[in-house]
Amino acid sequence: MASPEIDALTQALARLPGLGPRSARRAVLHLLKRRETSLAPLLRALERVNENLSICSNCGNVDTVDPCSICSDPRRDPRLLCVVEEVSDLWALDRSRLFPGAFHVLGGRLSALEGIRPEDIGIDRLVARVSAGGIDEVVLAMNATLEGQTTAHYLAERLERFPVRLTQLAHGLPVGGELDYLDEGTLAQALRARRPVT
Repeated sequence: MASPEIDALTQALARLPGLGPRSARRAVLHLLKRRETSLAPLLRALERVNENLSICSNCGNVDTVDPCSICSDPRRDPRLLCVVEEVSDLWALDRSRLFPGAFHVLGGRLSALEGIRPEDIGIDRLVARVSAGGIDEVVLAMNATLEGQTTAHYLAERLERFPVRLTQLAHGLPVGGELDYLDEGTLAQALRARRPVT
C-alpha cells in the first residue's frame, strides 16, 4: 500500500494519454527510486513549464514564449501556411522538418455529433490571417477522418475567395489515421504529393 500522496501521483500519471494504472505505477516507482536524478529534474521542468506556458497569439502553438519559436524563426517562409487540427499535429509535421512555412492550429475539428461548430475553433482567426495577405499557399493538413475531411472542405469553401493556392495532404494517409501517430516517411510522402483542393 502506498501513501495517499504517492497514490495521488500514480492516479495523476494514469490519466495521461498512453499511460494506464500499471504504467503509471512503474513510472512512479522509477521516479521514487531515482529521486535525485529523475524526480527532482522532472519537478523543476514541470514548474518552469507551468510558470511560462503560453499559447502563441499568432498560430495557436503551445510554447513558453509568445510568439512561439516556430513563428519567430526567420528561416520559415511566411508565404506558406499549414493548417492543422491540434498542436500535436503541428509538432508531428515540424518534427519531420519537411515543411518550411508557418503553421495555424485550429484547436479542433468540425463535428456535428460533438456539437463543434466553425465558431468553436480557430477558423475566423485563420480567415483573418489569410485575408491580411502575404500568403501564397494554404496547406490543409487535416487528419484523414470524416471530421477532418469535413473541416478541410469547409475551410476550402471559406478560403476560395482569396488569391491563395489551396492544397491538402495526399490521400496516402491511412483512413482514420491521425498525424501524430504517423512515421516520418508517410508524412514526407503526404507533403510531397499534396494537391489542389477541388
